Amino acid sequence: VQLQACGGGLVQAGGSLRLSCAASGRTYSSHVMGWFRQAPGKEREFVAAIRWGTGRTYYADAVKGRFTISRDSARNTVYLQMNSLKPEDTALYYCAQATSYSTSPLEYRYWGQGTQVTVSS
Repeated sequence: VQLQACGGGLVQAGGSLRLSCAASGRTYSSHVMGWFRQAPGKEREFVAAIRWGTGRTYYADAVKGRFTISRDSARNTVYLQMNSLKPEDTALYYCAQATSYSTSPLEYRYWGQGTQVTVSS
Protein backbone atom coordinates (compact mmCIF):
# COMPACT_ATOMS: atom_id res chain seq x y z
CA VAL A 1 0.00 0.00 0.00
CA GLN A 2 1.24 3.45 -0.89
CA LEU A 3 -0.27 6.64 0.46
CA GLN A 4 0.14 9.96 -1.31
CA ALA A 5 -0.77 13.05 0.69
CA CYS A 6 -1.13 16.55 -0.70
CA GLY A 7 -2.92 19.83 -0.12
CA GLY A 8 -0.73 21.53 2.43
CA GLY A 9 0.35 25.13 2.17
CA LEU A 10 0.65 28.50 3.85
CA VAL A 11 -2.53 30.10 5.18
CA GLN A 12 -3.40 32.92 7.55
CA ALA A 13 -4.97 32.22 10.91
CA GLY A 14 -8.69 31.67 10.52
CA GLY A 15 -8.27 30.26 7.03
CA SER A 16 -8.94 26.81 5.63
CA LEU A 17 -7.11 24.03 3.84
CA ARG A 18 -8.15 20.60 2.59
CA LEU A 19 -5.67 17.75 2.66
CA SER A 20 -6.06 14.68 0.48
CA CYS A 21 -4.54 11.24 0.79
CA ALA A 22 -4.86 8.78 -2.07
CA ALA A 23 -4.23 5.11 -1.37
CA SER A 24 -2.94 2.68 -3.94
CA GLY A 25 -4.15 -0.87 -3.61
CA ARG A 26 -7.40 -1.95 -2.11
CA THR A 27 -8.72 -0.46 1.11
CA TYR A 28 -10.82 -2.92 3.09
CA SER A 29 -13.88 -2.04 5.12
CA SER A 30 -12.05 -3.04 8.31
CA HIS A 31 -9.27 -0.54 7.71
CA VAL A 32 -8.89 2.76 9.50
CA MET A 33 -7.38 5.80 7.83
CA GLY A 34 -5.84 8.39 10.09
CA TRP A 35 -4.23 11.80 10.00
CA PHE A 36 -1.33 12.68 12.28
CA ARG A 37 0.83 15.76 12.57
CA GLN A 38 4.28 16.54 13.83
CA ALA A 39 5.62 19.96 14.67
CA PRO A 40 9.38 20.60 14.99
CA GLY A 41 10.70 19.27 18.29
CA LYS A 42 7.44 17.56 19.14
CA GLU A 43 6.16 14.01 18.93
CA ARG A 44 3.83 12.88 16.21
CA GLU A 45 0.28 13.32 17.41
CA PHE A 46 -3.10 11.97 16.41
CA VAL A 47 -5.43 14.37 14.61
CA ALA A 48 -8.36 12.37 13.21
CA ALA A 49 -9.34 8.94 11.94
CA ILE A 50 -12.15 7.32 10.00
CA ARG A 51 -13.31 3.74 9.75
CA TRP A 52 -13.34 2.93 6.04
CA GLY A 53 -16.38 0.66 6.16
CA THR A 54 -18.75 2.53 8.48
CA GLY A 55 -17.43 6.06 8.10
CA ARG A 56 -17.29 6.53 11.86
CA THR A 57 -14.95 9.37 12.72
CA TYR A 58 -12.70 10.22 15.62
CA TYR A 59 -10.97 13.50 16.49
CA ALA A 60 -8.36 14.84 18.84
CA ASP A 61 -9.78 17.39 21.26
CA ALA A 62 -7.52 20.09 19.81
CA VAL A 63 -9.22 19.92 16.40
CA LYS A 64 -12.76 18.86 17.26
CA GLY A 65 -15.28 21.21 15.70
CA ARG A 66 -12.72 22.69 13.29
CA PHE A 67 -11.46 19.69 11.28
CA THR A 68 -13.52 17.15 9.38
CA ILE A 69 -12.25 13.81 8.09
CA SER A 70 -14.08 12.09 5.25
CA ARG A 71 -13.48 9.43 2.63
CA ASP A 72 -14.38 8.77 -0.99
CA SER A 73 -14.48 5.03 -1.47
CA ALA A 74 -14.66 5.26 -5.27
CA ARG A 75 -11.44 7.30 -5.35
CA ASN A 76 -9.80 5.42 -2.47
CA THR A 77 -9.06 8.80 -0.97
CA VAL A 78 -9.37 10.28 2.50
CA TYR A 79 -9.68 14.01 3.14
CA LEU A 80 -9.04 16.34 6.04
CA GLN A 81 -10.94 19.62 5.83
CA MET A 82 -9.31 22.08 8.18
CA ASN A 83 -11.20 25.26 9.09
CA SER A 84 -10.51 28.06 11.55
CA LEU A 85 -6.82 27.25 11.42
CA LYS A 86 -4.57 28.46 14.22
CA PRO A 87 -0.80 29.00 14.30
CA GLU A 88 -0.52 26.01 16.63
CA ASP A 89 -1.87 23.80 13.81
CA THR A 90 1.42 24.36 11.97
CA ALA A 91 3.02 20.96 11.39
CA LEU A 92 3.88 18.29 8.89
CA TYR A 93 0.67 16.31 8.34
CA TYR A 94 0.75 12.60 7.58
CA CYS A 95 -1.92 10.17 6.52
CA ALA A 96 -1.67 6.56 7.62
CA GLN A 97 -3.51 3.27 7.47
CA ALA A 98 -4.19 0.78 10.25
CA THR A 99 -6.17 -2.41 10.61
CA SER A 100 -7.97 -1.13 13.70
CA TYR A 101 -8.67 2.21 15.34
CA SER A 102 -5.97 3.72 17.52
CA THR A 103 -4.62 7.13 18.40
CA SER A 104 -1.10 5.71 18.61
CA PRO A 105 1.07 6.10 15.52
CA LEU A 106 2.66 2.77 16.39
CA GLU A 107 -0.53 0.98 15.33
CA TYR A 108 -0.44 2.41 11.80
CA ARG A 109 1.50 0.30 9.32
CA TYR A 110 1.47 2.41 6.16
CA TRP A 111 2.34 6.10 5.98
CA GLY A 112 2.24 8.85 3.43
CA GLN A 113 5.16 11.20 2.88
CA GLY A 114 3.72 14.17 4.78
CA THR A 115 2.48 17.54 3.62
CA GLN A 116 3.42 20.81 5.32
CA VAL A 117 0.76 23.07 6.80
CA THR A 118 1.89 26.50 7.96
CA VAL A 119 -0.52 28.91 9.63
CA SER A 120 0.64 32.48 10.04
CA SER A 121 -0.68 34.77 12.77
